[in-house]
Amino acid sequence: MRMRDWPVGERPREKLLGSGSQSLSEAELLALLLGSSPVRGLNIVDLCRQLLGGHGSLRELLNAPRATLLAMPGLGVAGYCRLQAALELARRYYAEAMRAGPLLDSPLATHRFLIARLRDQPHELFCCLHLDNRHRLIAFDELFRGTIDGASVHPREVVKQALARNAAAVILAHNHPSGVAEPSQADELITRRLREALALVDIRVLDHCIVADNGCLSFAERGLL
Repeated sequence: MRMRDWPVGERPREKLLGSGSQSLSEAELLALLLGSSPVRGLNIVDLCRQLLGGHGSLRELLNAPRATLLAMPGLGVAGYCRLQAALELARRYYAEAMRAGPLLDSPLATHRFLIARLRDQPHELFCCLHLDNRHRLIAFDELFRGTIDGASVHPREVVKQALARNAAAVILAHNHPSGVAEPSQADELITRRLREALALVDIRVLDHCIVADNGCLSFAERGLL
């Protein structure tokens, strides 16, 4: 059935306006993002149901390889770009909300923030959360990309950025795209080097967190800091 033939109250746009976005299914939310179905005889909501069903979940759909998504009937370049833009807006909104919101003064608050930012990144990223003396987030900076080891993470650059942000403390973080949040010897070595370098300018390292599919590992909680 064509969307125009649906009862008004069941159309995604009218449903959102009448009952709020929380009342929409994932397929209906995707339908609003994509706009219309280019597949003849298939309305946009049914197309989105097929997209979700083919990947098993919203997360799997949004993180499918670019080539896979671009090749999917009914999605194409325009649809792919809309989905990626929406995902990035959500990440930035969450980061901005954290800067004005609760302090990162507990492992749970920090883990939630980092999982939202790093869990689904396709590349290994080394990042730093710069905090003021009340543990409020000043900035979240991506500093290095690629394999995290002594050759790729440069303490001088980390110290330079922390000073530029006027940080009183930092939380180091990186992701493991492999999916397992277990520290390697290289992870432990670079943590010690960075802690020593930052201590020279009176900046405390509160934690080093590793984000993966199975959660967020804290060096501080493991007694590794």
